[in-house]
This record gives sequence, structure tokens and C-alpha cells, in this order.
Amino acid sequence: MRDVTFVNGVVKLAGSLRVPDETDLAGTGVVMIGGSGPTDRDNGTYFPPIRQHFLEAGFTVLSYDKRGVGQSSGDWRTATLDDLAADAAAALSFLRAQPEVQPRAAGLWGHSEGGWVALRASAARDGLPWVVTNSCPGVSPAEQERYALANHLTDLHGDGHPQIRNTLSLYDQLAQAGRRDVGFSTAQQLVDDAGAPPGLDYYWGEVDEHLWSFLKRKQDHDPVPDLLQLRCPHLALFGGADTTVPVADSIRIFAAASCYSARPPHATLSVEVFPGGDHRLQAEQSAALVPGYLDTMSHWLANRVKPATGGGK
Repeated sequence: MRDVTFVNGVVKLAGSLRVPDETDLAGTGVVMIGGSGPTDRDNGTYFPPIRQHFLEAGFTVLSYDKRGVGQSSGDWRTATLDDLAADAAAALSFLRAQPEVQPRAAGLWGHSEGGWVALRASAARDGLPWVVTNSCPGVSPAEQERYALANHLTDLHGDGHPQIRNTLSLYDQLAQAGRRDVGFSTAQQLVDDAGAPPGLDYYWGEVDEHLWSFLKRKQDHDPVPDLLQLRCPHLALFGGADTTVPVADSIRIFAAASCYSARPPHATLSVEVFPGGDHRLQAEQSAALVPGYLDTMSHWLANRVKPATGGGK
């Protein structure tokens, strides 16, 4: 393992590059892209066991601190998804330039919001062997947040409680306020006027002026145009017990995009749903990943990578 840095314009990104000792998949590589919020190269404690499995399966792995997090410069709260996708593309270029990696044997892996980022970085891109999205919504961020909030409120109040409808109505008002590009003080006033229902903290608890600006820019992002422009195989992984992402709706959207007539024939879609897996594909009330998840993922990747046998890059 070695610490590395690379750049996207004026932003310097810091990460960790890990190279397997021995492998039958010489030259294969994966860039791991974290989820929403201030995610570092480990995505908290989530990435290390997945990264270790990649290494044991023979992949060189690059993961990095999101801009403005850890040792990376910049500020993710002032960024757009296009900016984050450009960061991911810079990471991929850096990985491909490493002597241990064949360029056409390195792809992108993104978790949650990182899935949107990976899809945007992969759209209309030639020479990419694959893209993997892990618990990535097929719906917009606004729809995904509403779904997650509704599940949280049901756990908090019980199914059918009137407070659920009231809090979701307030969420809808905030989403509309974002579309009108209102300032944070106006949005906060909506929350205060509604009595700041405690269940809303799940969504609003850490929102400040900077985060509100980011949420406004992001909330109506539509992943479908990126899906329609994919030119490589796509593996979409989900946990069947994910209460953060509407899994069934996301699968329908991914499947519909894969039927687009102009899509290249090698831009296939594979979907795996692991029963009992949560948003992190972990078993309920456990940090353990659900059975079969890691092997399914690495086997799918290995079957789609054909490293060059010569010395050219």
C-alpha cells in the first residue's frame, strides 16, 4: 500500500493505492468511489473489507478522499455531480498510468451517491471494461431521500401515524423550495414554522447554508441519461432489505434503460439482489457483509477483464 496524490484541475486528491502481491489477473484495477457526505478513502469503516477482497482476488485498488475531506483539497459542498465525476475520472486516469495496471483492465466501482458519480464518469466513455454500482438509486436524489425519510418515520412513529404525512409534506415543501433556489434562511424558516418535527432530523439535522446549496444542485439529478450512454457492462448490486434506496423501482429503471435500442450490444446489465442486505450490503444489525456478495462481485469482474499479455499500455 502507498499513499498517492493526483489532480483534477486545481483540486488535489489524496488516496491509497494497494497492489496485490501475486495475481492471475495481472494488470486489473478498480477505483472505489465513496457515498454521500464527507467520505474518506475508507468510506468510514465500509471499504476496508471490500478492498481487501479485491486485493485477494488480484485487483489493484485505488480509493481516495472526497474533495475537501481528509488530505484532499477543495470542498465537496461547493461541487456538482459533474465535478465529482471529473474527480473519479482523474482517479481512473491515475490508476491506468500505474505500471501494475493495464488501462483497459481498470474500471469504476461506486457506492450509493458514488454510483451516480461512477455512471456519470462512465457515460459515453470508450475503453472502459465495466462499471459497478453498489446500492445506487435509479431515482433522483430527492426521490431517494423521501423514500429513506418515509422509512425512518415509520420506524420512529409506527405505520400510519399522522406525523409521517405531515413531515413528508414538509419535506416536499423543502424540495420545492430548493427548485425555486431559495436561500437557507427561508428553508430553515419553513422547518421552524412547522415546529421542527424531530423525525425530520434524519434529513435536515446537519443541513447548513453550504450543504443546502449542494442539496439544491443535486436533488433532481437523473441517472437515466448516463445509463443510456453506457458503452460497457454494468453490474448493479443491491441489498434486499435496503431502507435507504427504493430497490425495486431502481431495478425497473436500470432495466428499462438497458433496453434502449441505441445502446451498444456489449453494454449489458447484470443485477444482483442479496436478501437481508441493508444499504451497505451488510446483514441486519451486523457489520458483516451478506453471504455471497464479495464472491459474486469479484467473479463477475474477473469474467469481464481480459488483461493485455504484452508490455504495451
